[in-house]
Parts: sequence; C-alpha cells; structure tokens
Amino acid sequence: MKVSLLMAQTIDGRIAKDANHFPDWTESADKKFFRSRTKESGVMIFGRTTFETLPGVLPGRLSVVLSRSAGEWEEREENLVFTSLSPKEILQKLKSLGFQNPIVAGGTTVNSLFARQNLIDEIIVTLSPLVFGKGLGVFDETVEMNLALEKFEKIGETTLALWYTVKK
Repeated sequence: MKVSLLMAQTIDGRIAKDANHFPDWTESADKKFFRSRTKESGVMIFGRTTFETLPGVLPGRLSVVLSRSAGEWEEREENLVFTSLSPKEILQKLKSLGFQNPIVAGGTTVNSLFARQNLIDEIIVTLSPLVFGKGLGVFDETVEMNLALEKFEKIGETTLALWYTVKK
C-alpha cells in the first residue's frame, strides 16, 4: 500500500488562513488535479474540521473522516465514513476493502498524525502563487521529514505540482 498526502499550499507554506477557511483559493486546474487524483485513488482521509469546510461528500470516492466522537467505523451515508480508529487501523481497514493508494487530504492535525507514525510514502503539493502571511501549515511543529523531489509539473496558468518521496 502506498499512502499519499495531497495538499494545496501557498508560497509561504499555508494550507488555510484558519481552521474554517474554505478551500476556494486555488485555481480551477488545481481543483481538477485534486478531483482526478482522488478519484483515481478512490478514497480520501480528512479530519472532521477539514471535511466540514467542503460543500459535502465529494462524489465518486470514499471520504473517511477522523473524529474523536465517532465510533470505530460509522458509515453515515454513501461514500462517507466517520471513524475514531488510529491512522494505522484506518489503513488496515482500507486495505481490507481493496484500496491500494489512499490519499491523506488534511488538515494539519490529521497530516501530522499520519506523518508522526511514518505512514506517508509520498507527498504531492500544489503550490499556488499566494501569500497568506499567517495560517495553518501542512504539518504541525512536531513533524520532521526528509523528502526527495521526484518530479514537478505546471498545472493551469499559475500552479506548480510537486511530487516528493518520503525518505524513511
């Protein structure tokens, strides 16, 4: 199983201005890139706060939402599961369901949970030409990683996609 982290960020490394910031600041090509990658994977893993910034369940793929108040694996509607399982247990469950390349899609807390347990194999960042000045980062200050740049590609008019392998 290969676990990818997929995030849009600004030039100053921010994924949002705050926890309630709706992710509408990327260009349409970035949104298309996200849609394509997540549909190919078939599953996205979010924290509850990040999930709540979305307009609802994204069609064509399973949304797994981490929440301390959820049961172990609560199927709340089609393509939507809330869970209190650990990151490792979530990946085991997804593997048993046939998923091969789950995508961790934020926010900072969930990204950091997976990173601290050394569960991320690849990081794909789309870089938007914006500066927020302050806000949330991809990870919290407890995470340290060594990465190897594998490739980069311009998507759309203003966005750069960067693929990194996590050196373990």
